[in-house]
Amino acid sequence: MKNGSRLAALGGVVVAGALALSACGSDNNTTASASGAPSGDIDCAKAGVNAAGSSAQKNAIEEWTKLYASTCAGANLNYNPSGSGAGIQAFTSGQVAFAGSDSALKPEEATAARKRCQGSSALNLPMVVGPVAVVYNLQGVDGLKLSPETLASVFSGKIKNWNDPAIAKENAGAKLPGDPIKPIYRSDESGTTDNFTNYLHTTAPKIWTWEKAKKWPSSTGQGAPKSDGVTSQVKSTAGSISYVEMSYAENNKLQTAHVKNGAGEFTALSPDSASKAVAGAKVAGTGNDVALEIDYATKEPGAYPIVLVTYEIACEKGLPAEQAAFVKSFLTYTSSADGQKILTGQGYAPLPPNVLTKVQASVKALS
Repeated sequence: MKNGSRLAALGGVVVAGALALSACGSDNNTTASASGAPSGDIDCAKAGVNAAGSSAQKNAIEEWTKLYASTCAGANLNYNPSGSGAGIQAFTSGQVAFAGSDSALKPEEATAARKRCQGSSALNLPMVVGPVAVVYNLQGVDGLKLSPETLASVFSGKIKNWNDPAIAKENAGAKLPGDPIKPIYRSDESGTTDNFTNYLHTTAPKIWTWEKAKKWPSSTGQGAPKSDGVTSQVKSTAGSISYVEMSYAENNKLQTAHVKNGAGEFTALSPDSASKAVAGAKVAGTGNDVALEIDYATKEPGAYPIVLVTYEIACEKGLPAEQAAFVKSFLTYTSSADGQKILTGQGYAPLPPNVLTKVQASVKALS
């Protein structure tokens, strides 16, 4: 393929085994699959394409690629879960056909992306609701309750021990040890960190005084690379606490905290409670751009407040024809009812209907 050899030369992009779309299956794409595979309205593309970015959506991409391959022969997608920052850099430099990011493009990134898209806009297309779990390793203390103020105090180093009065007040009856708290943060640039620091600054600004950032801004705690590194560190460190996507928390059987929302409820993490938070998000983008503003202080009953939306960053126009056809076909599938229904089983939440309708219209406009 014309672009396949050039793209395949990008070192480190191929994720071993699971993420590669093999040229298997049938060219017949008219049969809907109960498993969530593409149904008859998908125009299968035959191309070799590289993508990179958010590790938060890795498990979703892995499942999507497998199901897409079961229907669309001749397609080959290599996705590198390198992190949102690295993915956007790879996209703006023209090394990948699209990027995954846990936050919308910043103005300077949008400017660089416009050059990459031959003068066209790069669209922020929400595709995965990835609730951010507050995970911890504290034997004998399940269902830990934490308010935004307490979380901000823990991650800024103001609260240092598990039996601190502020934690004890929110967890009456719990047997909290006097052991030191060991915060763990993402050491690489991450959209998850961007969302988590935004949550802390928005909900407890007097305690968490740093602005939102993809790079962890505080010196408190110990860093670990990528989502896999964070989960491994939490599992092996007694007394630790961190933040990671729900899919990683579930897959690694980590303890997760109940977080207090704007309605005063300590809410357990679930796909349903996360979708309730995103349903109230405002669309900040214009035209076919669907960048969202999440209300971290949501008063929606039953809403879990710490959520991120993983965007696929794609050129509205300007990609080589072979890449453009693949990106449109693949994202048409991931934003379809079939594509979205697999998310809950992978530790994510589907886009709420009001957001999904906007995304589907924007994907249809890709060319």
